[in-house]
Amino acid sequence: MQRINSYQEFLELKKILESRLTLMEKTISVCGGAACRALSGPKIAHLLREGIEKKGLKGKVEVKLTGCHGFCSSGPSIIIYPEEICYLQVKVEDVEEIIEETLLSGRIVERLTYEDPALGRIQKLKEIPFYKKQTRYILEYNSRIDPTSIEDYIAIGGYSALAKALFEMSPDGILEEIKKANLRGRGGGGFPAGQKWETTKNAKGEIKYVIVNAHEGEPGAYMDRAILEGNPHLVLEGLIIGAYAIGAKEGFIYLRHDSPSLKRNVEVALKRAKEYGFVGKNIMGSGFDFDVEIHLDIGIFVSGESSALMRSIEGRVPEPRPKYIRTSVSGIYERPSNLNNVETWANVPLIVAKGSEWYSAIGTEKSKGTKLISLSGKIKNAGVIEVPFGITLREIVYEIGGGTTNGRALKAVHLGSAMGGSIPKDLIDLPLDFDTLAEYGAPIGAGGLLVLDETDDMLEVVLYFLDFLSGESCGKCVPCREGIRQIKNLLNRIREGKGTKKDIETIKEICDAQRKASLCALGRTASYPLENALKYFWHEFESRLKREG
Repeated sequence: MQRINSYQEFLELKKILESRLTLMEKTISVCGGAACRALSGPKIAHLLREGIEKKGLKGKVEVKLTGCHGFCSSGPSIIIYPEEICYLQVKVEDVEEIIEETLLSGRIVERLTYEDPALGRIQKLKEIPFYKKQTRYILEYNSRIDPTSIEDYIAIGGYSALAKALFEMSPDGILEEIKKANLRGRGGGGFPAGQKWETTKNAKGEIKYVIVNAHEGEPGAYMDRAILEGNPHLVLEGLIIGAYAIGAKEGFIYLRHDSPSLKRNVEVALKRAKEYGFVGKNIMGSGFDFDVEIHLDIGIFVSGESSALMRSIEGRVPEPRPKYIRTSVSGIYERPSNLNNVETWANVPLIVAKGSEWYSAIGTEKSKGTKLISLSGKIKNAGVIEVPFGITLREIVYEIGGGTTNGRALKAVHLGSAMGGSIPKDLIDLPLDFDTLAEYGAPIGAGGLLVLDETDDMLEVVLYFLDFLSGESCGKCVPCREGIRQIKNLLNRIREGKGTKKDIETIKEICDAQRKASLCALGRTASYPLENALKYFWHEFESRLKREG
């Protein structure tokens, strides 16, 4: 391995690694995402390698255990390149047949292909409805590279955006591209990333920090993990570019402690990036110094909140603080600190490499680019998808998700996880964009989308989320700590048929107080699922109220 000391050396290395891609006749990608790992994905990869060697195919066929392919409900999946033959729900006992039939005889194992009720068997990855409707830029290489191989990443164009940024652009020029692209933060708020970067860049103080918030703790949300575990260098490259634009010399990647495979992949990526000279002193001979530290959480949801996260990095109890001064001005050790989530950083290399004009052509007028969504609940095709902003909820549920399981009628889609809201089926043609969905009380949040069918009880759905939030409230402020608890008590009275309209009025008053007086977003938005349920599904609550004489 060589340390890269100049732009020219990087280009030469890239050329060498690109040429290696053509040496193999075939590459088999085995999904190594969390769901597929649990269903023997790594063992299938191991057996494929063993079988390939026994059959004399070593050097012709390569097997990669990759990141998440996205189609979690049909895993483990394997994709055979260059034909892009996709096999789903592969089992250990299928390995021998795949080698004999597909690799040696060139025949498709039909029973392992996707079966569409209308179209029949589909062999090619991009013809499967789950993938066909998606626009995959961030997830594009998840199924093509080994996440522990920096050489794989460079071979598919990785770190080219960083080289361009360091040698062809000024820090201000990069910032302008991010602003022109109108990249909005994907962590939930949708705040313009360029504006946030600019605030940190212009804040007083020589020492500034940049942070990847990879603390993804909401129920049903696993998009960031799919990106960071499957393609960690993409996020790291975005972070380094951001640091250069902002003027930060030090950065952090804040991870959950309970995801060992994620932690391992990030650690390996950082180590290899340092060895090649993409992190550390004098990056690629550009004169820019930047180092990154991995920090683990202590296992509580609220530590993903920006000010709590920064306290955690300082070694303090991760409790939120009032934000009369923003963390972008006064964050870690009261120094300017720019925090973005995994998906936001992953967009940065795309914008720098392809330009803001290309990027801003994707999506809607105010919501640009793509959005990763974790599809779950009563839906046939569950998993992680990437779609352009502007796609309708109907297209996501029926054309990508395949509709509801068991053919039951759709009732609602719930967006934004525990602090989001439910959209009733009558509004299923709403587009996916930050502002429209927020207007209807269902902010996109980080991107969890839960499908509910006619058998789901909205009161139970709301109580589920409130149970989660009351358990995860840090307890520092009364509106959040006591407010959620009192709302739960009143809803339980209604569930038991003992509640009255007066209880509903009391609930609304508490919700209002929580929104206005809570310290952080957990408390301020905890009432969203309930308020939307009362708005769109009032009859389900009303039918349970005690008749008053």
